[in-house]
Order: sequence, then C-alpha cells, then structure tokens
Amino acid sequence: MTALDKTFLTKVRQAGLWEMPAGRLAQTHASSEAIKRAGMHLLDGHSKLDQLVREDSEALNAPIPDEATAEQQGWVAQLKKARGRAFDQLFVDLLRASHGKVFITIGEVRASTKNTLIRRLATQTNNTVQDHMDVLEDTGLVTDATLDDVASTIPK
Repeated sequence: MTALDKTFLTKVRQAGLWEMPAGRLAQTHASSEAIKRAGMHLLDGHSKLDQLVREDSEALNAPIPDEATAEQQGWVAQLKKARGRAFDQLFVDLLRASHGKVFITIGEVRASTKNTLIRRLATQTNNTVQDHMDVLEDTGLVTDATLDDVASTIPK
C-alpha cells in the first residue's frame, strides 16, 4: 500500500463519519424533499462505503479513524443549528464542495493504485460520490461560488 492508498482509506472513513449524520439531519431539518432525498442518498451510499472501508482496512492491516476531522465535526455542528431553507443551502454548499474535492483524490487513487482492494474501493467510492454530486445538483441549490471553491483546489 502506498501513502496515497492509506490516505484514501482515511478520507473514505472520515467522509462517512460526518456525512451519515448530515444525511440524518436532512430528514428532520430540511424544508425541501430534494434535500431529504439527497440526505437519504448520503445515508445509503456512506453506509455501504463505511462497511467496505472497515473490511478493507482490517484486511490490509491499515488503521482508520473512528471520528471525523475537527473541521467535519464543525460542519455537522453548523447543520444541527440550521433549519429550513438555511439548512438546505448550507447542506448543499458543504456537501457539494466536499464531494467535488474528494472526487479529485478518487481519480488519482483509481488511476495509480496497484492494490486490488483499494482499486475496488476507489471504484465504488467514485460511483457513490458521483451519485451524491448528481442528487445535490438536482436540488437546484448548487452555486457558482461552491463550484469556484472546488475549482480553486485543483492543481494547475
């Protein structure tokens, strides 16, 4: 396993650790059915990815964290305080930016890893993240500012 492979395992695990709570919050805090639907996609997709990443980390003897980063925990705290339309916009802003940024890492890992378990996880993660970006974009709330934020992180 490469350093990128290990980083990828960590990122997949930590994504689930904040996005599953965010998906649950969408069920009670959102004003829009589209946001609730996006939240269900997050719950479903990350539940499956979390199971897979935990199995892979054990098989590869590569420890993964049991909590989200401080920044991710802060995002969940922000979401807990928001309601209605304010929740909807914050949910989309945070999650679409996060998915767009990790999408770049997934491509790097999928293109370069020699580890078959990591390659399988990267493929599944790619499919899940694409689904999540699609359902977030379907809300009609993705802004140019969010996309510009993601674009600013892409190496030139």
